[in-house]
Amino acid sequence: MAGHSKWANIKHTKARMDAKRSKVFAKIAREITIAARLSGGDPDMNPRLRLAVLKGRSANMPTDNIQRAIARGTGDGDGASFEELTYEIYGPHGAAILCEVSTDNRNRTASEIRAILTRNDGKIATSGAVSRLFHRKGQIMITRENANEDELMELVLEKGAEDFKAEDEGYEVLTAPDDFESVHKAIEKKDIVMETAEITSLPEITAPLSNESEVEKVNKLVELLEDHDDVQSVYSNAELS
Repeated sequence: MAGHSKWANIKHTKARMDAKRSKVFAKIAREITIAARLSGGDPDMNPRLRLAVLKGRSANMPTDNIQRAIARGTGDGDGASFEELTYEIYGPHGAAILCEVSTDNRNRTASEIRAILTRNDGKIATSGAVSRLFHRKGQIMITRENANEDELMELVLEKGAEDFKAEDEGYEVLTAPDDFESVHKAIEKKDIVMETAEITSLPEITAPLSNESEVEKVNKLVELLEDHDDVQSVYSNAELS
């Protein structure tokens, strides 16, 4: 979210997940189903599915829900066919937003997303105009109490991490998407607890916001998009200066 540090984002996201757990479970279940449909139902052989299952467990999603979602993806259960799309959006005050959706009705979703944008000073950008401002990275966040700095840095760099950042709250590990799995598994094997672990879109260039009013306006649009049933992920380059 705009106007917050990475660590504040984690706390904010977890609070929203707790408040809207059933909707969060539905979104994760859809992600698991799509991953299983594309590459099979074994998380050990399907990195995308493994990541989706990890997200479900991090959200305290019941194991039965996870298994049902995998079954739908592999054809053992009923399920709709979903299409994955990314909307590139210009938000208020120069913010650039990427909105990833999975939908069983492209026209319905497009109409609803455009309605949200119209009411909140957003508009669809031309293809590539926003996506070029972001890069895909594996990102793992670990609090200081859960790992020794020197040992963690040595471990992740040895396994192919691109960058290791030590901050007051903890550690940020960045990887290329293809190297995320090996770095993540190495941390898991050491029984190190991770706050978040995901392949995400990070901004190359941020858009500074000058006051709390601007922050609230961008955050409102981002949260409305996140709340849409078909939206899986929302990324923004907005930053409070």
